[in-house]
Amino acid sequence: MKDFDAARAELIKHLAAEIRDKRVLAAMARIPREQFIPEKGRHLAYEDGPLPIGWEQTISQPLIIAIMSEALELTGNEKVLEVGTGSGYQTAILAELAEKIISVERVPSLADLARQTLENLGYKNIEIHLAEETLGWQCDAPYDDIMVTAAAPEIPDDLLSQLRVGGHMVIPVGPRYSQELYKVTRQTSKNKIENLGGCRFVSLIGKGAWQN
Repeated sequence: MKDFDAARAELIKHLAAEIRDKRVLAAMARIPREQFIPEKGRHLAYEDGPLPIGWEQTISQPLIIAIMSEALELTGNEKVLEVGTGSGYQTAILAELAEKIISVERVPSLADLARQTLENLGYKNIEIHLAEETLGWQCDAPYDDIMVTAAAPEIPDDLLSQLRVGGHMVIPVGPRYSQELYKVTRQTSKNKIENLGGCRFVSLIGKGAWQN
């Protein structure tokens, strides 16, 4: 049987070469990533790469997850919107770093599975909703920060409108098979956009993004 604790410690040591936010590293050191992965792939849980989770979706590479989490600059008091719950691993990390997480997922079976996994791990500060036609979850806006875990052809106005002034949104943007990871800081006039590097994500489906 694989020693997941030892593998997790090795992964955190690897990530620490590039990630400076100790809260992000500590959160990832606490969370059992193997529980968010289908059983046949669990032996690969602490490899630094993406893995399939079913329904044509993936759990992202740990380094990319760490970079995105660090970019939000969370301090612990924020209300965060996550677009794309997936298996719930990124959701758990956000829940360790912020006060309240609102997460939306368009695949009902994935939403149910993530909800059950997160409940089993004891998280109380997460709400998971089925995605609507409009991106995000407007009824709880504005959000202090937004994490988007699927790629859009451009930065969606519908999501920016749900972000408070001064808040950050991290989102992959570009063609379907290769994107750039952007950190967007909403400002009263022109928004600040930083490029965090190349990435590859599944497509964001919805009004203002890709059509299925």
